[in-house]
Amino acid sequence: MARDFTLFIGEMIRRPNEVGAVAPSSTKTAQWMCEGLAQVEGPIVEIGPGTGSFTRAILDHGIAPERLTLLEMGPRFCDTLREKFPGVQVLNRPGQDIDKIGLNNIGAVISGVPMLARPDLQRGVLEPAFRVLAPGASFTQFTYSIRTPFGDDLLSDLGLQSRKLATVWANLPPATIYRITRR
Repeated sequence: MARDFTLFIGEMIRRPNEVGAVAPSSTKTAQWMCEGLAQVEGPIVEIGPGTGSFTRAILDHGIAPERLTLLEMGPRFCDTLREKFPGVQVLNRPGQDIDKIGLNNIGAVISGVPMLARPDLQRGVLEPAFRVLAPGASFTQFTYSIRTPFGDDLLSDLGLQSRKLATVWANLPPATIYRITRR
């Protein structure tokens, strides 16, 4: 845990535009992000795993490592994730590449990307994700805002809807979890 925090702080200093959090996500936030994953079929993709808070929760929900692919921009995070989670595919690629990694009929996407802080990524991640998500599959996103980080116009344009799952007060800062699905 201390090692994760040290890595996180180091990457936040080195790459402030890519690390949009002030601390690794709490266990409670990770649990909400993974709500319902045990029933999901097919591959699961996590975008922006950082130190692996959500990754650990995904695996703890009974998802086999070989079903999980991580897309992470930080090379140091990638090295640590490969070490911590053997059998999980870790790719040093941005979330916008989700439709270029050879997976189709993805069962779920879990996103730790700071979408609110990076509005330029919103369409660039959602649109390709929904090209490769299976029918009925979902995209789960957390934010530090009380509103979904995806604007109503963007969601409408892409034929998507957003539903609030929870607000996690035991997170620094408090986090709100949203599930994005097709209409």
